[in-house]
Amino acid sequence: MKKIKVCVVVASRANYGRVKFLLKALQEHTEIELQILVGASLLLERFGKAINVMKQDGFEPNKAIYYTVEGETLITQAKSTGMGVIELATAFGELAPDYVVTIADRYETMATAISATYMNIPLIHLQGGEVSGNIDDRVRHAITKLADFHFVATEKSRERVIKMGEKESSVFNLGCPAMDVIANCDKSISNEHMKKYGGVGSEVDWNKPYILMIQHPVTTSYGEGFTQVENTLNALYRIEHIQKVVLWPNADAGGEDVAKGIRTFREHHMSDNFHFYKNFSAEDFIRVLNNATCAVGNSSSFLREGEFLGVPAVVVGDRQNLRECGSNVIFTGYDEEAIFNGLNKQIEHGKYPQGRVFGNGDAGKRIAEIIPSLKPNLLKPLTY
Repeated sequence: MKKIKVCVVVASRANYGRVKFLLKALQEHTEIELQILVGASLLLERFGKAINVMKQDGFEPNKAIYYTVEGETLITQAKSTGMGVIELATAFGELAPDYVVTIADRYETMATAISATYMNIPLIHLQGGEVSGNIDDRVRHAITKLADFHFVATEKSRERVIKMGEKESSVFNLGCPAMDVIANCDKSISNEHMKKYGGVGSEVDWNKPYILMIQHPVTTSYGEGFTQVENTLNALYRIEHIQKVVLWPNADAGGEDVAKGIRTFREHHMSDNFHFYKNFSAEDFIRVLNNATCAVGNSSSFLREGEFLGVPAVVVGDRQNLRECGSNVIFTGYDEEAIFNGLNKQIEHGKYPQGRVFGNGDAGKRIAEIIPSLKPNLLKPLTY
């Protein structure tokens, strides 16, 4: 029997963390031939070169393509999207997949969706229907209208996608595949296990309390990233008795401003209880998040994985301010005092009850089981 060729496009460290167990499920399915296409920041050293983690996990990409234009500006982000369309179209032409799977709401996702659509390849979109409150919403909803099938993470997301005119039979709420990592990994942490990551700054004792910081650029407030991240770091600096673990920002427009803010702060406070890392494996990120006293910044992982684990989080700014979340999150603006007060409140509160807003940790296997039964139709009428 001919196998169904399913091509999953993975273009960032966050992408990989969210689909690792989906890749495993697709790889093991007897009716599916898994194809993996990697590109963009996943391949770049300054973002941790997460492709190496993927290979260590046993996933050998069918094709690797470079299409990230240097600069992290609005112009380079638009150009990277265009380059992605060109390179992805060539790769799809060579791989000839039956389905393309794309994830979430980044510019790489948009490039994937455009390429697959114009090549008449049925598109499967993960994590559609969500609302975050920034430019990602436009991208995410545009991809929904290009996609043929939707594997959403929450019931509210499912309702939104259907209200956008998508056929109810094409929308599946099976939870977020990122939760699969949590459900299937050892969440304990130790100095011995984490010493392989190196990084720079004060030595971290993973057996003692620490705060995890991840702050990405916000495209709709381009040019303000330096000040925004500076305020968060200054608020952290005032909490002297707890270690701080800072992870590098992503490759969105404005990323260089945020990175510059971190570098500038690091020059003056290298030995002040801060340690700076580029990347962790999917499982080790869960270890780091799970054992954090508190998390701060604007990563969606604080609302997704953090909610599943019950980790106290202070979410800064408007990058996630409309996204579904659990009781573990406090939202603040970019004001240093507000961030500082939020951190103290969450540190004092401690762990929250574990939640299940984004599923139970079995999404990957369930998605893989459904794909062979899908019936694509190149004609896609609006349904109301």
